[in-house]
Amino acid sequence: MSLIRTSKGREFEASPVGGGVTDPRTFFNRRQVIRSLGSAAAIGPIAAACSSSAAGASDVGMLDVPYTRPDIFPAAKNETYQVPASVERKELTPREVAGAHNNFYEFLAGRGGPVWQLSGDYKPVPWEVEVTGACHRPRRFDLDDLLAFQQEERIYHFRCVERWAMNVPWTGFPLADLISAAEPTSEARFVAFTSLNRPSEMPGLASSNWYPWPYHEGLRMDEAMHPLAFVVTGVYGEPLVRQHGAPIRLALPWKYGYKGPKAVVKVELTRRQPPFFWEMQRHEYGFLSNINPNIPHPRWSQEQSFWLDSEERFPTPMFNGYEEQVAALYPDEPRTPQRPLRMGQTAR
Repeated sequence: MSLIRTSKGREFEASPVGGGVTDPRTFFNRRQVIRSLGSAAAIGPIAAACSSSAAGASDVGMLDVPYTRPDIFPAAKNETYQVPASVERKELTPREVAGAHNNFYEFLAGRGGPVWQLSGDYKPVPWEVEVTGACHRPRRFDLDDLLAFQQEERIYHFRCVERWAMNVPWTGFPLADLISAAEPTSEARFVAFTSLNRPSEMPGLASSNWYPWPYHEGLRMDEAMHPLAFVVTGVYGEPLVRQHGAPIRLALPWKYGYKGPKAVVKVELTRRQPPFFWEMQRHEYGFLSNINPNIPHPRWSQEQSFWLDSEERFPTPMFNGYEEQVAALYPDEPRTPQRPLRMGQTAR
């Protein structure tokens, strides 16, 4: 391993790409992956990835970490945050399954799949996050600063808008801590997030120039300051791997996965509601994007979810099982089945 020295003088051990991790095909063969994902839409990309390496991808192991910090990972577990009671299955999704299928359009545009196969050129360290806008103390946080926040491990139930779900142990700290460190002004009513835009390392950017890059998302201030809103720095007791959004992403367990941007480089506190990536398809995706089985996607129902590692389906709980914690934020959230939206209408 080589050492990377940050602006604060901390040395990180940068893990060599492709080194020290068992080949993922030791964990899966092609049929096992297809069967475990239980999604016809995933068969094509997974089969392609397991049969041959993706064009232009550098050698990278599925579970390779981009750096090591044994003083931080694994972090202490916060037992308050467990799989919600309304979700019958409580065991964690195997880390190999969670790492085999991801939505990260900067690498694999237009679909979920084996992002790890395309992320070998991506260098997540060193890193900086700029916090700016309506605040008294705008500043930049490098990786030292981000890891200096009190880290803890939380188990969250995760739900993708495509209906697949998993139980994941994230490591990180409350988003409220990051925002508070910048001392928001009374003008700050929303929080905007911007992801990395580095085409030389992220092949999906160049292959999908019709998208409004860089990836950007937003929250209301009360959502961002909610205790469940989590800045993620690690997963399964180690630093984030590339396909999960290394080195920093968001986890918002009551919202669809796309609301949690990956590889975040900028946080801006704003007075007005910021634009978000999926505004180009307003009838499919809205600013709130809460997980609600009563609100169908225009092309499929959201009443059922399925586990990423099996074909087992289960009822989608309101707010993904976090209703008790977040329902008060949304007094007008629909509680009865709604009709699918048509082109020209606007999703919540």
